Amino acid sequence: MHIPHEAVLLRIFIGESDRYGHKPLYEGIVLKAREAHLAGATVLRGPMGFGKSTLLHTQKILRLSYDLPLVIEIVDSEEKVNAFLPVLDEMMKGGLITLEKVRVIDYRADQENAIGAEHPKS
Repeated sequence: MHIPHEAVLLRIFIGESDRYGHKPLYEGIVLKAREAHLAGATVLRGPMGFGKSTLLHTQKILRLSYDLPLVIEIVDSEEKVNAFLPVLDEMMKGGLITLEKVRVIDYRADQENAIGAEHPKS
């Protein structure tokens, strides 16, 4: 898959307990991003955070939080990310979405061309 050097980072902030139908919202978003042929999606789980409500969500040994913060990151062309925004609008009841322009330095799906991969000597 090819990502242009000038791309957009879509960052989605939600809670772990947020749902889309009968599944976790983060799972629904990642599956929809895959259906839309976006370059990739990564879900990051935060040990602590708060949002608009200022309610603190934390992961502590003595307290099990069922709603830890999650961030989903997707990098692709501006056109593809903009086309995906209406899908998110239908899926999300709350949360925060940010967009920022990014410069992609390197993206290599095959290991033979990856940075740090050993190349045969000539």
